[in-house]
Amino acid sequence: MSADMTPEPIGPIVSSAHLADGAAPALSEVEFGMILSGHAFERWMVRCMTAAGEPGLTATEITVLHSVTHRGKPKRLADVCLVLGIEDTHLVTYAVRKLEQKGLVSREKAGKERLIAITPAGERACRRYRELREKILVEGISELGLSADRMSEIARLLRLLSGHYDQAARTAASL
Repeated sequence: MSADMTPEPIGPIVSSAHLADGAAPALSEVEFGMILSGHAFERWMVRCMTAAGEPGLTATEITVLHSVTHRGKPKRLADVCLVLGIEDTHLVTYAVRKLEQKGLVSREKAGKERLIAITPAGERACRRYRELREKILVEGISELGLSADRMSEIARLLRLLSGHYDQAARTAASL
């Protein structure tokens, strides 16, 4: 508090003040929000999939499972990695192996390529996850009062930020 007993402003809510005192303190606020949101989202995915009857999966494995389920057609490993923005293909290979061991996906040959396909057990897990997501998460999110258009705009901005961070990562890797 100052001498006249008025509270001093708190300033931006960040995880690293030494980064927030540069040219873009608001960016540090966004980064902290992304850190918190990312961890919360991963916790949500793991807890929801556990409640859906598939305990022991990591957030990456759940994301891969949903990606393979998308549009109901088999996927190439490279395409799953590309869509999810995962550089380290070994992470996805390991996830697919674990999902296959649990009977949630299968691998099949299509000419020279190996494709990853969803199994009936994987479809059931994703369907149950969706049901829980609708009941637990979607109903609560709707209370925020964000329109579908506003949610789409937030998603678009997050994708744009992702592109900027990817470009900055490429630049940093070349230094």
